[in-house]
Amino acid sequence: MADIVLITGLSGAGRSGAAAVLEDLGFYVVDNLPTSLLPTIVELAAHPGGGIDRLALVSGRNHNDVLPEVAHIRAEGHDVTVLFLDASTPVLVQRYDATRRKHPFAEEAGGLLEAIEHERRLLDQVRAQADLVIDTSDLNVHQLKERLVTAFATADRQHLQIAIESFGFKNGLPLDADIVMDVRFLPNPHWVEELRPLTGHDPKVRDFVLERAVTSTFLDHLETMLVELLPRYQAEGRTYLTIALGCTGGRHRSVAITEELARRFADRGIVARTSHRDVGGAR
Repeated sequence: MADIVLITGLSGAGRSGAAAVLEDLGFYVVDNLPTSLLPTIVELAAHPGGGIDRLALVSGRNHNDVLPEVAHIRAEGHDVTVLFLDASTPVLVQRYDATRRKHPFAEEAGGLLEAIEHERRLLDQVRAQADLVIDTSDLNVHQLKERLVTAFATADRQHLQIAIESFGFKNGLPLDADIVMDVRFLPNPHWVEELRPLTGHDPKVRDFVLERAVTSTFLDHLETMLVELLPRYQAEGRTYLTIALGCTGGRHRSVAITEELARRFADRGIVARTSHRDVGGAR
């Protein structure tokens, strides 16, 4: 089997939407699959002449069995990427309220909020061991598709894929971050009246942030540390890594630092995708 993706995560976080995207990318998709059947489906798909070289499996609600079954499939020599879709509890509540759908764990948990938190607890270990975590809280269907296409469109996904994202601490930590760095110690353009309405993409803000000795020193140390760590992550079998850089509102310092770090990576021949979670919001 050339390529297997197991789509798991919280109900309402976008598993079906992710499956549709992967189907468009040429994956053979099996939706809502009982976990116990994972090895059987993989074995059938891997049979010579089966014509399936990219398989996407959407797990059902048997969360406790996911990791042992993935370990079994990998022990059989198959490459498996575990994709975990997450979202904040308030966002999941809004989605269920909007669709009026019943949560799979509603009856045994006693209500929607309790059901979401119950499922989150059941999936803690799965999330911790997932290869790629995507927080869909602030993503529309087009943005989610872009993330998935970036991750899975190419057939060669053996190299470490790096994402660098900016965010604002006042809006909470990104759920999908592997490494989080706080850049709130840097001089804040918010307190300069002419810079306040701009973002870290603007040359004036970028220069204000980057042309400081403290910023240069920080970036030098950060770049050195990350360049040393990247091959270690890859040696551990990681294929995705998300680095999150946060300031207060996510519009000035973190944006400028994110773009500069990506530029420095590019100079070293390291490709990194950038995104800015909170750049559109008010500080």
